[in-house]
Amino acid sequence: MRVLAACLLALGFVAGTTAMAAGDPGTNPGAGNANASASSEPSKAAPASAAKAEPAPTSAEIAIELQSLRELVEAQSKQLQTQQDKVQDLEHQLKVERAARENLAASAAGAEPAAAAAPYEPAANALSVPRGKDETAPPTAISIKGVTLTPGGFMAAETVWRNKGLGADVNSPLNSAPFNGASNSRMSEFQASGRQSRISMLVEGKLSTVKIGGYYEADFLSAGTTSNNNQSNSYTFRQRQFFGQAAFNNGWTITGGQMWSLLTETNKGMDNRTEALPQVIDAQYVAGFSWARQFGFRFTKNFNNKFWLGFSVEEPQATLSVSGNPTAQAAAPPLTCTTPGVNGCSAGGTITINLNPTYTNFLLGQFGNSGGLYNPLGNYAYNPSPDYIFKAVWEPGWGHYEVFGLVNILRDRAFPCVPITGTTPPAGCTSITSGQFAFNNSQTGGGGGANARWSLFNKHMDLGIHFMGGNGIGRYGSVGLASTTVRPNGTIVPITNYQSLGTLQFHPTPKLDINLYVGGEYDERTAFIKSGATNNEGYGAQAFNNSGCWTEVPSLTGPSTSTNLGVPDGVGGGTGFIPGPLGSCRGDTRNLIEGTIQFWYRFYKGPKGTVQYGMQFSDYVRNTWVGVGSPSGPAASGQPHSNEAMWFTSFRYYLP
Repeated sequence: MRVLAACLLALGFVAGTTAMAAGDPGTNPGAGNANASASSEPSKAAPASAAKAEPAPTSAEIAIELQSLRELVEAQSKQLQTQQDKVQDLEHQLKVERAARENLAASAAGAEPAAAAAPYEPAANALSVPRGKDETAPPTAISIKGVTLTPGGFMAAETVWRNKGLGADVNSPLNSAPFNGASNSRMSEFQASGRQSRISMLVEGKLSTVKIGGYYEADFLSAGTTSNNNQSNSYTFRQRQFFGQAAFNNGWTITGGQMWSLLTETNKGMDNRTEALPQVIDAQYVAGFSWARQFGFRFTKNFNNKFWLGFSVEEPQATLSVSGNPTAQAAAPPLTCTTPGVNGCSAGGTITINLNPTYTNFLLGQFGNSGGLYNPLGNYAYNPSPDYIFKAVWEPGWGHYEVFGLVNILRDRAFPCVPITGTTPPAGCTSITSGQFAFNNSQTGGGGGANARWSLFNKHMDLGIHFMGGNGIGRYGSVGLASTTVRPNGTIVPITNYQSLGTLQFHPTPKLDINLYVGGEYDERTAFIKSGATNNEGYGAQAFNNSGCWTEVPSLTGPSTSTNLGVPDGVGGGTGFIPGPLGSCRGDTRNLIEGTIQFWYRFYKGPKGTVQYGMQFSDYVRNTWVGVGSPSGPAASGQPHSNEAMWFTSFRYYLP
């Protein structure tokens, strides 16, 4: 290529010299002076035809022409060099792919893999290298069929220690903290896991007026029927996010699929993948953080990167806590069970009235239908409509501010003829086993909230506050408090819930982040009078018996996966792996408050990825509503509580 450029340049010089010689054959060196040429007269010895000839070009004009020719040749040379570099880069990528295929084939055949190709080194002037990037680094995205694919994720090695056993991985079921009478409250636990490791793929394509694409993200924090920690620690792949998006140049964006709920706080506008998540190791995050990852179909509008409006319809789900509404033994058919001595079953094969009743006077949903690809041990409500979420975001130049609202519809089917102790069925009821006078009852729930976040001290500190409150919204909090309960007549009612979180994050150096969180969630007492003069139905009722929350009982001696009364309880285990259930311990949670301190230290962050280490300490207390206690001792208060201390560690490598 350089030889060709030299030949072209030489050809240009020859052409220029020939043209100069042909234009002025008889001039002497002084004829190149423009002033001298202008003042001279034609030579008398020259022929007449020479006097009429065009004036010869001056040396200055010739120089300009030569310079133009040189610049043209140089530009063509640079273009040719650029094309050659691109061809070399493409050849190298083909070599790398060919070597990978050969290694794969060799591995399949049991042969020794071939030597790896040399590291990819794009040309210094390649157009694919963004300014400021390491030009020796491989590309972080792949262009294929007109779209750009950007892989992401991290590999994690993590541990958790808790002072009270929960039988949980790095995802903490906060509302399951055991009371003092539970055997697992006297035993700590240590778990180690790589299951929070995550993979993702971002797909982007650009049209004339819209940017289209999608995002997929998954981890391994899910368990199947064959999952255990005995030897292979094999767990199932879990979908976290999977959505498609169209972002128009006029500010409108449409997004559909599984994603973070619109009510989840963001760092920038309403953009997906900018969620302001607590930077902790615990995969359940922290108490007071409001969120969900679920189906959503979202419309947002960006007004000059200062103000955003959004609306979404999202997957609903009612969560329930209720005393059970047991049937009257005198009128109901005999209640029988299969295993005397287990789960309240007496020696005669009958079960006490307050445990596993045959009939109740309401229906909210059912166990998942495996034929419909739902979990047969999970509860699924018959949701009447999606949840509706509205949101506005304002970024005036200092700070990030959000307000949002939620509307949800809750529904159950009530059976008023089913007799409840202390109540009188409606007139005309002739059978407690039929659905006489049954009806659907719907209630509207919802609430609202606000978020605010500021960067202070030249972005060395971030301050954030969050609040959400309403009726029937408990499932949107990290603690997972109940959203609904039921009145004695079988009609559903939403529970008032509040969630709040304070965030303080320090960034003293580019390598170190220190995060502090204090949050809490609250479920209001929602109690009703079923019989007598004391509230004894619903959620947190004063007549609930909590006297047994302080009394330890032995573990069960047989498998607890049962079908007492034809209903699986969803709990498995063998001898020595079934903690004894507390008797007479309702313990409805009033509030749960958690404090967390956590840090991340990055050993390396650059074009090869990020290597970092983190540690987290959390302590939370679970307080309950007052119920009936024992005459004396700690149980006299009738108000059990629990606290849990947890240490987490994490070592991660993030893809570049």
